[in-house]
Amino acid sequence: MGREDGRAERPIHVYIPPVVTGPRSQSPTIAGVVARWAAERPGAPAVGHDGGTLTWADYHSLSGSLAADLAERFAPGDRVATWLPDGAEPHVAWAATERAGLAAVGIGWRAGRREVEHLLERSGAQAVIVPPGTDVPPGIEVIELVLDRLARREPPDMGRALGPEDTFILNSTSGTTGLPKLVVHTQRRWFHFHQLAAEAAGLDGDDVFCSALPAPYGFGLWTQHFSPAIVGAPVHVRRRFRATDLLAAIEASRVTVLAAVTTQLILMLDDPALAGTDLSSLRAVFTGGEAVPYEKAAEFEDRTGAKVLQFYGSNETGAASVTTLDDDRAHRLMTAGRVIAGMHVRLFDPVTGAPVEVPGRGQPGCKGPATCEGYWDDPAANAALYTEDGWVLMGDLVEIDADGYLTVVGRTSDIVIRGGKNISAPAVEAEIMTHPSVSVAAVVAVPDAVFGERVGVYVELKPGAPALGLDDLVAHLASRQVTREWYPERLLGVGPLPRSSGGKVAKGELRARAVALKDE
Repeated sequence: MGREDGRAERPIHVYIPPVVTGPRSQSPTIAGVVARWAAERPGAPAVGHDGGTLTWADYHSLSGSLAADLAERFAPGDRVATWLPDGAEPHVAWAATERAGLAAVGIGWRAGRREVEHLLERSGAQAVIVPPGTDVPPGIEVIELVLDRLARREPPDMGRALGPEDTFILNSTSGTTGLPKLVVHTQRRWFHFHQLAAEAAGLDGDDVFCSALPAPYGFGLWTQHFSPAIVGAPVHVRRRFRATDLLAAIEASRVTVLAAVTTQLILMLDDPALAGTDLSSLRAVFTGGEAVPYEKAAEFEDRTGAKVLQFYGSNETGAASVTTLDDDRAHRLMTAGRVIAGMHVRLFDPVTGAPVEVPGRGQPGCKGPATCEGYWDDPAANAALYTEDGWVLMGDLVEIDADGYLTVVGRTSDIVIRGGKNISAPAVEAEIMTHPSVSVAAVVAVPDAVFGERVGVYVELKPGAPALGLDDLVAHLASRQVTREWYPERLLGVGPLPRSSGGKVAKGELRARAVALKDE
């Protein structure tokens, strides 16, 4: 049955997690590979962090100790949230929840309080693992994690560890439609994703990884928690990004594989310390999260000798295309790479939902082993995520050429991509319009050479309202405990907003005005 607008009806997908009964497969999991490296190379470095280095033996024993504690408190299949800063702690916690048969709920450390409250409530988490002194919303059990306080011991076999097909983590999105959703991930999909990355960049145990990304999100997960452990290589992570510090860490640790969003690459290029830093060890740099400017990527390659690579995908689809070391520079830096055969990428008309022939342009969808298991407890979001016959859709418009190379040409959703993070324009507008002086708000992306885009806003004031400045808006959102990434950075105009013939705000016109600002 079709709809009045001609688009095919989509079924409502409700994800029901499997009952955990112990491992059902001999396929590996992260706790399993950590145990292997702990036995074969116990003193070798696994995770380098601001506080020191975690060896494979440390990783295995600390996660085992925490797993034993969690198993005493919670039943198999329960959900335990992790709200931890980047470092060794998230990885120990996730290996522990895996070994205890629990599903983790990944919450970004920089999430605003309202976002945290929403994720805890939506996931039904029984507890949250945090650093000491964290201001946790009331009504949930708190587990304070300090690695130095954990016993280093091998717990007895509890017979309840997760298998590769079990729900490993409920991973929060960037919130492109407002408050974040929870994407259901298994380890199976991440092991498959790793295989794609290993083939693209020739990853192996001789590599040294450095990931400048927040670990709970997809890009951070595979570059910190999965790929390094699977090949038995060390990974260096940092509490917070500073270009000078990251450059020094790459030189000191002789990093070979770097993972960073485009904004971070640009900040490293602009840092005066780059000229005096030896980055000759780098051979591959995975980037993404937003469009990669050709000139900047080419400059980074020229100055470091490394090749810049990227996956095109999403938290939900995993990966649709990838660039590799074998691609020439034009294809590496001017496309998102060849579509991945095993992900069965298709194009759909964004209005009618009908399939589009390739070569061609349309909205991409995937149906392959790197896709997620849907959204947790969100039938409406799942209905929009899937086509009627089960293809997972993405929120972009792309072109695929006759050679299978994919290029992103636009978006289907109203978002700002700031430093690799997707920010919902309607959600920010709703928050701004809670200000007592604001009648209507229109949020648009303002092009920026460093962050790709910044949050800009046009506002229409209520009659008789006093003058309004950018600082007033930021202070108002701060008082509402809104995530900092949502704060507007440019007040583009105060006055009557243009309207379309249907009476809606003409955001297309406002976007065009904002784009023109890049030359100012």
